[in-house]
Amino acid sequence: MEFEKYKPCIEACNICAIYCDSCATACLQEDDVKMMAECIRLDRQCAQICRLAASFMAQGSEYAKEICRICADICKACGNECAKHDAKHCQECAKACQHCANECAAMAA
Repeated sequence: MEFEKYKPCIEACNICAIYCDSCATACLQEDDVKMMAECIRLDRQCAQICRLAASFMAQGSEYAKEICRICADICKACGNECAKHDAKHCQECAKACQHCANECAAMAA
């Protein structure tokens, strides 16, 4: 199948989306939710673009590279925000975001 060549990137996107969803939910349980607002916002956006990118790659879309370029940017921003917080869920999400950003950037190159 066509999408097999994108498998590592698709997997990174799907994993990142799961970590972002989990992080956003965990951030809502933190004592200072207001301090986590930017993390939650970026987690939600990152999860959405990761799912979209995975879908476009699976379809073999001619727009997949463009979507992955944007996905890499959003993943970087989300990962950088998550890395600012000490919570374990944020640190794990930051790693998933960075991995996905690297995979998407390589795919889009």
